Amino acid sequence: MSKFQIDIDFAHVDFSELETEEDFRAEAKKLLPAALFQFGEAVALKTWEEMQQKLSGKGSQSEKRRFIQATGRNYQRQASNRERQELEDYIVEQLQQYKK
Repeated sequence: MSKFQIDIDFAHVDFSELETEEDFRAEAKKLLPAALFQFGEAVALKTWEEMQQKLSGKGSQSEKRRFIQATGRNYQRQASNRERQELEDYIVEQLQQYKK
């Protein structure tokens, strides 16, 4: 089970162009910024839900949306090199599986 519980959008990927490991890596690098943002949002949603349980659900929907988007942007900018590499590896795996 992967720690990345996100659905990566492959709608704009031309799978006929992906042949070598380098091709898959290059495509993964293009998809990485959006995937980082999406993963940051997923973590933020889980965090928001935990906070709301402790605070008896006092946050509004607009506060929730702002929190999730801000956290997604922060994660996209501040993810460590290790986290970026792990997510890139995950994207490569997903691309390879999707192509099969």
